[in-house]
Amino acid sequence: MPPARFKDLALDANDHQTLADWWCTVLGYERRAAPPGEQPPPEWPVPIRDPSGAGPLIWINPVPEPKTAKNRLHLDVRGDTEELIALGARVLRRRSGGTEWDVLCDPEGNEFCVFPPEPEPVARPTVR
Repeated sequence: MPPARFKDLALDANDHQTLADWWCTVLGYERRAAPPGEQPPPEWPVPIRDPSGAGPLIWINPVPEPKTAKNRLHLDVRGDTEELIALGARVLRRRSGGTEWDVLCDPEGNEFCVFPPEPEPVARPTVR
């Protein structure tokens, strides 16, 4: 057995409530419900989840300091760059040459790469 196993992702934010909502919109995620009878204080980290269960749990953690350097770890997503820009992402680098992805950042400056959406599967006619 390896000494560690992947659990969740964590993303730091100054305004973690707003950034959690932004990533929920972008990824189709939702805030994970608190256990029955519990209501976490608004200053606690916000866990967001993929309702289909396919994607990882992401914790949006409040931090006091602004982002000052390039991420050492980032998210890769499939999607439409122009739609993400319309939602508040900023372009850091457009795909060009042999690069198949754009590099954007979320409203707080966290970098992520955007790959084109998966092509729709082609339906094959059934032969009878």
